[in-house]
Amino acid sequence: MSERRARLRDARTIAVGSTNPVKLSAARAVIAPLAPAATFAAIAVASSVRDQPWGDEETQRGALTRARAARASAEADFGVGLEGGVVEAPDGSLRTCAWAAVVDAHGVESVGGSLSMPLPPAVERSIREGLELGDAMDRLVRQRGTKHGVGAVGILTDGLVDRQRAYEPMLAYALTKWVAEEWWC
Repeated sequence: MSERRARLRDARTIAVGSTNPVKLSAARAVIAPLAPAATFAAIAVASSVRDQPWGDEETQRGALTRARAARASAEADFGVGLEGGVVEAPDGSLRTCAWAAVVDAHGVESVGGSLSMPLPPAVERSIREGLELGDAMDRLVRQRGTKHGVGAVGILTDGLVDRQRAYEPMLAYALTKWVAEEWWC
């Protein structure tokens, strides 16, 4: 077994840089089978980016900042950051982006992403007016707190994918440096 994979397996604390239950559940679903003795802590940390990040670079930076800050704050073995953003397409329309970051106490960092989905015109307008995607979705469906549940992805896919299931592959992608270390030498 590789050194990094063993560190993941033996991890005692995984700090998730958010108190959003969906993000915590996604981290637990993906990492718990790999680190069976680990406890998971939801840590409120700043992302250092705008409430609604624009572009992949800013969104990745937010995920990494959350992962680093959560790990440091809890003195955890691993930190996890999840950040959602929007990207403007060449035709002016908006799509979603989302990134997961994982960092460990030894300075190894990795990012994985996915969740590229077009947004309806009413949501685009709300975002351009300054609303965060979650608030724009709340306005669209006349509900509150959708980002703490199924999220935009759950609403716009009519339940085919919910927010937690959308985050899980991104976390798996971000874990490649630990689960397939032999390819990162």
